[in-house]
Amino acid sequence: MEARKRIALVAHDNKKSELLEWAIFNKTTLQKHQLFATGTTGNLLEKELDVHIIKLLSGPLGGDQQIGALIAERKIDVLIFFWDPMSALPHDPDIKALLRLGVVWNIPIACDSSSADFILTSPLMNQEYEVFLPDYGSYLKRNI
Repeated sequence: MEARKRIALVAHDNKKSELLEWAIFNKTTLQKHQLFATGTTGNLLEKELDVHIIKLLSGPLGGDQQIGALIAERKIDVLIFFWDPMSALPHDPDIKALLRLGVVWNIPIACDSSSADFILTSPLMNQEYEVFLPDYGSYLKRNI
C-alpha cells in the first residue's frame, strides 16, 4: 500500500450529512489522498472539499459493488462507509458483500466517525504499508 491512499467514501442517505461534516473537518488530510465515492455522496463531497473525486454509480444502482470490485482488484486501500444501522435497505446484501470484501482483502474499514478518525489519524495513513493477505490457496483448491 502506497503512502498516498486510495480511499472509498460511502454513506447511506441518513448518514450523508454526517459523512459530509466529517469530511469537511478532515478536508486537509483527505486532499492528500485519492478519493472514490458512490453517486450522490461523491457529488456532495467533491463540491464541499473542492477536490476531484472518482465517482461511481449510486449504491443501490451498483456503486457498492463497483467499490467491492475495486477492493478485490487492490485499487482501494481504505473504506469509509457510514451506514445506517437503524434502517433496512433493499440493497442490504450488497452492503454485506462490500464489507465482506473489505475484510477478505484486509483493508481498514470505518463505519462511523470515531473509527474513521482513528484510521485517518494513524501514522500508517501517510506511509507505505505492507498489507498481509491470508493464503486462500487451500480454500480455492477445496472449492474447485
